[in-house]
Amino acid sequence: MSWLAPLRDTVTATCDVDIEKTVESFHAYTVPADIELRPGDEMLVHGVPYEIEFGDHMTLQCAATVARATMAERVWTRFASIFQLTGLYEVGFQPQEELELKPRGTP
Repeated sequence: MSWLAPLRDTVTATCDVDIEKTVESFHAYTVPADIELRPGDEMLVHGVPYEIEFGDHMTLQCAATVARATMAERVWTRFASIFQLTGLYEVGFQPQEELELKPRGTP
């Protein structure tokens, strides 16, 4: 949680947690079950294992504390997200001549 958390309203909620550490997938998803998260909200999940063995997949329900964003934080988050999203658009291309890979069948 941020240093602003004491200034925010907090709500306790439950959430579904899905953690997998296998060859097929390496992820940890947390979905709040009974509350809608809004821009700028922060969620702290309680009782989730911080490490699992390779090959394991687990799904569990945990408690969470949600610190609601203030109106100013919500507006700032929406504004800042526009610029963070445009960072995904930065794509580079190289001419094929510059690549060291050669098509199959060429010496």
